[in-house]
Amino acid sequence: MARGACFYLVSSAPYFVGAIGLVNSLRLHGHDEPIFALDCGLSRVQAEALGAEATVVPAPPGREPYTLKAVLPLERPADVMVLLDTDMIVTRRLDPLLAEAAAGRIVAFRNNSDRFVPEWAELLGLDALRRRPYVCSGLVAAARSPGEEVLGAIEEGQGRIDYDRSYFGHHDASYPLLYADQDILNAALAGLCDDEQVVALDARLAPMIPFEGVELIDVATLRCAYADGTEPYLLHHSLSPKPWQHPAYEGVYARLLRRLLTGDDVAIRLPEEEIPRWLRAGALPAAERLAVKARQQLRWRLGGSP
Repeated sequence: MARGACFYLVSSAPYFVGAIGLVNSLRLHGHDEPIFALDCGLSRVQAEALGAEATVVPAPPGREPYTLKAVLPLERPADVMVLLDTDMIVTRRLDPLLAEAAAGRIVAFRNNSDRFVPEWAELLGLDALRRRPYVCSGLVAAARSPGEEVLGAIEEGQGRIDYDRSYFGHHDASYPLLYADQDILNAALAGLCDDEQVVALDARLAPMIPFEGVELIDVATLRCAYADGTEPYLLHHSLSPKPWQHPAYEGVYARLLRRLLTGDDVAIRLPEEEIPRWLRAGALPAAERLAVKARQQLRWRLGGSP
């Protein structure tokens, strides 16, 4: 078991660029804790690049990446285990979250929905559930106890999810485990943890796209803030396509991702061919970004969707 805190992420080839942005954002803020990355199909070049800052571990065969979030922290636990989605950028140090977890708690951010499904208890073999704020599974910071019990429930529960009915399949709104591992996380927190062991932070501290009200204060330091001065811990580009998968309007997340891929001070410097064309430095990529912006603004003026 590792002493102190460790970070854990899952990455495949389509999510590699996001993983690099995430790791570079952690290192830019001075987080030098060990990082573990589960390799779900990275190329050799990608695995070597990520391996410059993370311990890259092959994923178990035959499973989709979105079912594997709990594998690494269970195999390689730490005093404090921080699970992160690869479509996140950390915008300030996470020390307050690590301190809460080190005190024996599980920390996550509230989701914008208030979801509670009593059937979780029977489906997952849990005792009576205590209703709690519904949290996002994108970042979970947990002490080894009770974290391992909750993570064990998430891993065991994968076999109970009908993914065809879930968010990843046909999105059956009546399905109790619609949001898969996120529903299991919330069920486990409701059924396995005491009130004082769960910390549900304000959703504004981990905003999701479209990052409403969030302004970019300083690209160099990744600093963002709302008009009232509140500074989020991270940005979560929860929707697809991701900015590295398709040219998109350059909002706050995309601007920071480009800085984290092309900056001279980042921990992992990628070869240019590994960076999507529209995220590279130089005049031609900048012109492409301006063209995308112009098209999007025209759509908005005509009443279309972003």
